[in-house]
Amino acid sequence: MTTSTMTSSPWENPPFAPSPVLPELERKSLSRFQRLLLTAAILLGAIVFLVCAFCTIAAWIFAHPSVPVLASNPMQARGLMYEDVRFASADHASEVQGWWIPSSGDRTVVLSHGYGTNREEAWVPMYDIANLLHEQNYNVLMFDYGFADSSNRLPATGGVAESQQLLGALQFARDKGSGEVVVWGFSMGAGTALQAALQSDLIDGMILDSTFLPDADTIYANIRKYAKVPKSLTISLLSRFLPVFTGTQLNQIPSTAAQTTDYSFPILLIYGTNDDKSPMSISENIAASQTNPLSGLWVVPGALHEMIFRMHPEEYIARTTAFLQSIELRRA
Repeated sequence: MTTSTMTSSPWENPPFAPSPVLPELERKSLSRFQRLLLTAAILLGAIVFLVCAFCTIAAWIFAHPSVPVLASNPMQARGLMYEDVRFASADHASEVQGWWIPSSGDRTVVLSHGYGTNREEAWVPMYDIANLLHEQNYNVLMFDYGFADSSNRLPATGGVAESQQLLGALQFARDKGSGEVVVWGFSMGAGTALQAALQSDLIDGMILDSTFLPDADTIYANIRKYAKVPKSLTISLLSRFLPVFTGTQLNQIPSTAAQTTDYSFPILLIYGTNDDKSPMSISENIAASQTNPLSGLWVVPGALHEMIFRMHPEEYIARTTAFLQSIELRRA
């Protein structure tokens, strides 16, 4: 009996044929890539969500700053006689409350307080300025912007609605018989004064201390102190969220016009080089745009935002008093 040996052809089982394990490895590799892609998508979504949440909170805080209640009044603080007054904003959208401190003259200074505070603005200090002006025979009008009015709090709008409230204050001073009206503003109150001046001829002069104007650059610079978020995404989101809480678009704030307009009246700008809230370029831009010979910029080395009076009281009083006297001489 003959036994034959069967041998398979090398073509039937080639030595380099793909191993059946490789497709399984490929499937595992693809699955790993998908998991990495999914993880990256989740992380990106989480980042976008966190930035959106942060911008939402930032927009809400911008519209609703924490403001202390009034702690005193001109009589209690400095022995100044005063009247409680109310008047309408220029657009009649709100009622403004304030104090009128009368003198025997027809010159008036309207004090324009900053963001996150009220008419008292203790760190300036506002009562000391009111007393100084009263001693120089100025009427003084101190009032609260809508975001500081504890009886009817309104959202802050970066000066858009506030400029209408300031225009109402200016008209109130004129209606009281004021022949000369000067605005003395601080921080965003100074920026609001510039916005109001773009719309009115009721102003004879301005003192602007630590001027702040909200725009994409200044808002982002202040946000970045608290969180390192991407600028383009942050500003894009804020531009969408701010109108929800304030009723005002970011591009409605005339920051550029306020800095480049040559105002017809004299302006004294005051700025401290250690100001960490408002960039020096704002005050420099405004100063560079002025042609009135009485206008000027006083840069104070080492001074902090709105703390210049406290840090250099004698020079501050001397410079502001001389400026006010120059307006009076010009008027005469």
